[in-house]
Amino acid sequence: MVGLENLGFRMNATRTSAPDIAIIGGGYAGMAAAMTLAEHGIRCTVFEAGKVLGGRARQINLPELTQPVDNGQHLLLGAYHTTLKLIDSLHPAGTAYLRLPLQLHTHNGLQLKATRLPAPLNTAWALLTAKGISWSERWHAARFLQQSNTAVQGSVSELLASQPASLRTKLWEPLCLAALNTPPTEASAQVFLNVLHDSLLRHGTDSDLILPRMDLSSLFPAAAGRHILAQGSEVITSQRISAIEPDDKGYRILDRHFRAVILAMAPQHLPALLRPHPALHASLHAAESLSYQSIATVYLQYPPHIRLPQPLTGLLHAHAQWIFDRSHTHDQRGLMAAVCSVPPLSGNALQQAVVRELQQYLDLPARPEWVRTIHEKRATFSCHAALTRPAQRTAWTNFYLAGDITHHHYPATLEAATQSGVQCATQIIRNT
Repeated sequence: MVGLENLGFRMNATRTSAPDIAIIGGGYAGMAAAMTLAEHGIRCTVFEAGKVLGGRARQINLPELTQPVDNGQHLLLGAYHTTLKLIDSLHPAGTAYLRLPLQLHTHNGLQLKATRLPAPLNTAWALLTAKGISWSERWHAARFLQQSNTAVQGSVSELLASQPASLRTKLWEPLCLAALNTPPTEASAQVFLNVLHDSLLRHGTDSDLILPRMDLSSLFPAAAGRHILAQGSEVITSQRISAIEPDDKGYRILDRHFRAVILAMAPQHLPALLRPHPALHASLHAAESLSYQSIATVYLQYPPHIRLPQPLTGLLHAHAQWIFDRSHTHDQRGLMAAVCSVPPLSGNALQQAVVRELQQYLDLPARPEWVRTIHEKRATFSCHAALTRPAQRTAWTNFYLAGDITHHHYPATLEAATQSGVQCATQIIRNT
């Protein structure tokens, strides 16, 4: 029943009673909820449909490698306080991730680097010393950031209409695509400003780049699983939940009774559980109204001596917007992860285009040893301007939705996911 090879724990067979809180989904949201409950002495049962924990941010194994990689390369920010607090509680200091002051090195565009100053002086310094933009563009960028704490409507393209074209191309539009994974013509201006404000203007270290040193399952969900198992909770992998029924004790799942439920599963799987229950159709309709954007991560193995100067390099006007050199973080020498947000190509065509771009812009060999592509067609929801997101509360008592899709001022990020899990668990704690 357990299938927790990736966790390294066995089920606690001496427990006298089963937990009565169910969390369906073992991704970042579900495990954040489980950790929060555990902090308050409340045990839970986590049901995960997959073999490993992590959901849309999980480890995968490639036959060419002995060490896992990720289904998609993630970059965190210092502003992700909830996520980083959870990770830090599970790993010795300095082992889980590499933390760097903000630095954007776009090979054929803009280069800027922040310094250790209080915000917004660190951002001002980065703009003043940036390469690739004029003094006039620096002034326009600074003026633009001043409005990041205001309420706006419309798309990012509309928001950027008064910015110089070169600045839009070199700075704002790449940041929009990286943060929201939605084209600027569709992306929410308000959510984009939320990200800019929290990361660039709030605290000096909020703009830090956080680069995981381990795969995304090990970074948090798997470590959280080990922690909550030790506290008497359950984690059951390879177990898809196909039905939930309310009863006089709360909710029945797999012939067990739970007094509270948190659904922390991918939104495309929600209809199977919500549609049979008319009282939950408002939540169902909100989830079904979401559309999605894809991300392709192209892994390219070069000879071990190949190494880029920075762990993260950007490219303009390319299919691969960001190149992660995993030798800096994961000791996977010669392995590059090229992130392609909303790619117009797929399959061999995308791989060939990325190989050419890395040769042209970064002077990498014309023929990698091997190339593999992980294409997540539903990597994120489309964070468009008119988006209506599902609420965490539902029509049923002690029955919540968690995940980055739920109402939040952030786009589809790990921070939105973990915050939602903590918030749902907090509601249950208050009702206990």
